[in-house]
Amino acid sequence: MDNTHEIKRLDNTKLVFIGKGVLIGLLAGLCVSLFRLLIEKSVHFVEKFYIYAQTSPISLIPWVIVMLFLAWIISKLIRSEQHIKGSGIPQIEGELQGELQQDWFSVLWKKFIGGILSVGAGLFLGREGPSIQLGAMVGKGFGVKTGASTSEKKIFISSGAAAGLAAAFNAPIAGLLFVIEEIHHTFSPLIWLTSLTSALTANFVSLNFFGLKPVLYLGNIPQLPLRYYGHLILLGILLGIFGYIYQSTLLALSKLYQLTNLPEHFYGIIPFLLVIPIGFFFPHYLGGGNQLILDFNHEQFPLIFLIGLFLLRYCFSMISYGGNLPGGIFLPILTLGAILGGLYGTVLNNYLGMDSMYIRSFVIFAMAAYFTAIGKAPLTAIILVTEMVGNITHLMPLAVCSLTAYLMNDLLGGNPIYESLLEKLLKHHFVSISGIKTVIEYPVTVESKLDGVMIRDFQWPEDMLLISIRRGSSEILTHGDTVMKAGDQLIILTAEDHVPLVKRMIRKTSQLF
Repeated sequence: MDNTHEIKRLDNTKLVFIGKGVLIGLLAGLCVSLFRLLIEKSVHFVEKFYIYAQTSPISLIPWVIVMLFLAWIISKLIRSEQHIKGSGIPQIEGELQGELQQDWFSVLWKKFIGGILSVGAGLFLGREGPSIQLGAMVGKGFGVKTGASTSEKKIFISSGAAAGLAAAFNAPIAGLLFVIEEIHHTFSPLIWLTSLTSALTANFVSLNFFGLKPVLYLGNIPQLPLRYYGHLILLGILLGIFGYIYQSTLLALSKLYQLTNLPEHFYGIIPFLLVIPIGFFFPHYLGGGNQLILDFNHEQFPLIFLIGLFLLRYCFSMISYGGNLPGGIFLPILTLGAILGGLYGTVLNNYLGMDSMYIRSFVIFAMAAYFTAIGKAPLTAIILVTEMVGNITHLMPLAVCSLTAYLMNDLLGGNPIYESLLEKLLKHHFVSISGIKTVIEYPVTVESKLDGVMIRDFQWPEDMLLISIRRGSSEILTHGDTVMKAGDQLIILTAEDHVPLVKRMIRKTSQLF
């Protein structure tokens, strides 16, 4: 009788969270769809202006003043709310780990306006990172307004983040996988259930705005013949190397911008001014790059053009992101990957006689593999690209190329870009141990270096004490020669404000892969 009551209670809990997920999905879907629509309208207007300016260059003089004014507005927004800088994904990860606290309403409206002005002005920034942060803040606001507990707020933030990605790209499954693989790194039934519900609902809202056609639909592409699979390995190796270079460059941007001696909130002036000559000469290639990817559907670009385009987009996407503007790197990464894939496919077509119809195949494979190398989230990358191009027949080559790129980047010492950005963001946040002490549990998994290791042989963080191990129904007092095993729960004493740091350092040191 008691068991039946418990099962019914759990079922009711799931139904309640599904209902809340629907509400969050509706709100986040409306917010992100409006955000996406205004950006598309803005980019279209800016592109038309630059096309007109080619016949009347004198019109660029007042346009310089307009761009400076936009940069000034964004600088005011950033000074009043530091958490709107960049893509917003590191901030969401930090909040869910307990390392950051964001004012949901302040971030919501300032990121909304700042993102439209930055991405809509034609800078090489993506809408997806801001969309994820906007969705997450909608989820947090829902939690605040409904008086939710701390753990419930984290579920709502995760659900909003999934909804944000789903609405930005019409990719609900990728939105769910992104939350599990990139943000949480663990599987929680309530999180995946609520996040999937929110993502599906937000996607439904977005489809009503933008239609059923996939965001990056490249037509019906034939399956890649097996004789070309060796090229997937080589392409994956190259993308792993390029991904490592991208990570290193992105993380060094703050040092490069410091050489300008400008205040941080005024860094945006540089990309806002440099985008003017780019827009004048290349008006069709402004923005995050989704239109450029779609161009592969009906054009075959010359090699020299693709090389020049890659260099332009690589350099200016770095300049755009380094300006601390409210914009992401998600779509620019996919665009760079598409160019590299198109470049590789064109080489095969020109020099090895591969049929040109397979160039688009390599565009698709390289998008997923390049994002995998940089973000270290292969499942998200594979499913995201599959949903965006609307074709599920390429899962095998997508996985082969992405896995190769992941391994190559790993061999070079690359780390997930969003975790690295979060570490840079939090570098001054931790002080000596103080405050309320707490006990936490940390699991030993089968893929962890902790499995089969004596306690004294592992390098533990300084601000913690391992007091016991829970193994099954037993609890073991620890000694230096106690051997940890998969399935153990480590009972750790630390300060409340150091819990996220302790968990993060143990996870980073104990990961095999």
